Amino acid sequence: MGDQSLLDRASAAAAEHANVTVSINPATLEKLGHVDNTDLTRLPAMFAAARSAQALWAQQSFAERASHIKKMRDYIVANAEELASIVARDNGKSRVDALATEVLPCALACNWYMKNAAKVLKPKSLGVSSILFFNKRSQVMHVPMGVVGIISPWNYPLSIPFGELVMGLMAGNAIMLKVAAQTPLVGKAIEAIVAAGELPVGLFHHVVGSGGAVSTAFFKHRIDKLFFTGSVATGKQLMAQAAENLTPLSLELGGNDPMIVLADADLERAANGAAWAGYQNAGQSCGGVARIYVDRRVHDQFVTLLAEKTRKMRHGVDTDFELEMGAMTTHNQLKVVERHVQDALDKGARIAAQSSAKGPTPGYFFPATLLTNVHDDMLTMKEETFGPVMAVVPFDSEEEAIRKANNSDLGLTSSVWTRNQAKGKAIAARLETGVTAINDHLYTHGLSETPWGGWKLSGIGRTHVAHGLAEMTHTKVINWDILPAKRNLWWFPFSKHTHQALLAALRFAFPRSLGEYVGSSLKLTPYLLKKMFTSWK
Repeated sequence: MGDQSLLDRASAAAAEHANVTVSINPATLEKLGHVDNTDLTRLPAMFAAARSAQALWAQQSFAERASHIKKMRDYIVANAEELASIVARDNGKSRVDALATEVLPCALACNWYMKNAAKVLKPKSLGVSSILFFNKRSQVMHVPMGVVGIISPWNYPLSIPFGELVMGLMAGNAIMLKVAAQTPLVGKAIEAIVAAGELPVGLFHHVVGSGGAVSTAFFKHRIDKLFFTGSVATGKQLMAQAAENLTPLSLELGGNDPMIVLADADLERAANGAAWAGYQNAGQSCGGVARIYVDRRVHDQFVTLLAEKTRKMRHGVDTDFELEMGAMTTHNQLKVVERHVQDALDKGARIAAQSSAKGPTPGYFFPATLLTNVHDDMLTMKEETFGPVMAVVPFDSEEEAIRKANNSDLGLTSSVWTRNQAKGKAIAARLETGVTAINDHLYTHGLSETPWGGWKLSGIGRTHVAHGLAEMTHTKVINWDILPAKRNLWWFPFSKHTHQALLAALRFAFPRSLGEYVGSSLKLTPYLLKKMFTSWK
C-alpha cells in the first residue's frame, strides 16, 4: 500500500513550510511543488475589491459575460492535455480519467451556461391569480447574490469548483474560491483558466490555506452565499457557522449509492457500468456505485461477469495511459477503505475479485475490490467507504430491493438496470435519491442541463442547470398597478361598507350560484371604484 520511507518524506515535505500548501503526488508520494497560503489579513481588501468589481459586473449583459466565459472555454480546449496532467498528478487519478471527468465537463459547462443563462435568468412575467387583482401585474427577476464562496473537494478538484464558478459568474456574482489543500496545483490551474477569461480586476479571488480558517473568515466577512462539497461532518459545522448571520448554503455531502439490477437487465452492460461507476477515480466519487442489489435469479451470473471485469482492472502509476485506475488521493481515506474492507471480512464477507497492479505502486493505492456475502451491519453498507469497493447483495423481490436501496441516511444518486423502461422509471421514482439513472450511473454530474444534489444527509440545494443558476441569485418580485389607483380595496379607512365589500369580493371570486355572482358584482363594483379613485378624507 505504500513505501514507509516515501510516506515519511511526503509528511516531511508537507510540514516543510508553515506558510505554504504543498502538493504531493498520491501515486508516487513525490513533492510536486507548493502554493503560498493566502495572508488572511488581506481578506477585507479582497472582499472590498470583489464587491466593487461585482457591482460593475452585474450591470453587464449576459452576452458580455458570456464573451469572457468563451475565452475560458477556448483556453480549456487548447490546454486540455496539460490540465488533465495537472489534475492527475495532484489528485492521483489517471490522465484519461482526468480528461473525461474533469476537463471535458469544464468545457461543456462553459458552453451550456454561456448559451443558456440569459434564458434561465431573464425577468419573467407572472399571470394574474384572480380577477380581484385585475389591476396588479408582477414580474420575477433574478438578482446576483453578490460575493459567492466556493469550497471544493479533492476528488474532482477541477470540474466541481469550475462548474460552480461559471454558474456564479454568468449569474453576475464575484467569486471567492477555496480548493482542497490536497490539490493546490489544480487551484493554480483554475487561476490560469480564469485569467484567460480576462475578467474585471477583483472579480475572482483564489484563497489558499486551511479549510477551517478560510471558511471562518468567509463567514466573518459576510460572504453572501457559500457552496460547499465535502463530508457530512464538515457540512454540519458550516451550517452551524452560517446560522449566526443566516448565510445561505448549498451543500453536497456525499453518498453511499445503490444500484438495482433486475432479472431482465442486460447483464453485460450492467457489469460494465458497475465497474465504471464503482472503480472510476479509485472509487472516490460521491455519486459512484457502492451497494449493488441483484435479483437472485441472475445474481451468480452477474457476480461472475463483474468479477471478470474487476480482475481485468489495472491500477498503478500513470506512465503510458495503459491503466484504468490511479491512486487514492489521501492517506487518511486509504485507511478508511482498509478499515471498511477488514470489517466486512471479519464479519463474513468474501473478496470475489480484485484488480492487479501495473508496475510499482509506492503511493496510496488500494485495488478495485468486489465483495460478496455482505450484510447490512457492515461498515461498507452503512457508511460511505469512498474507495474502489463494491458489495453485491441478492434480493428476491423488487419491494425488497427498493427497501434495501433506501436503507441509508445518504441519498445522492442511484440506478436501476432493466430492459423495461417503464418498470425502471417506476422503481426510480421510489428511490430516495436526488438522481436516478436507468442503465447508467455516475455520469450525470457531467451534464450541465441536469440538476445535481441529494436528499437526506447528502446535502441541501442544487447545482447545475436552471436550479444551479437560480441558487446563485436572489429571487425578487416586482409588482405594480396598471391603473393609477389611489387606494386598494383593503386599505384604510375601514367601515361597515368595507366589510360588506370584502364579503362581496369573496363571493364574486367564488360564487355558489349565478345569482350570487351577479349580486356580489353589483355590490362590489361601486365601492371598489370609489376606493380606487377617491382620496381618503
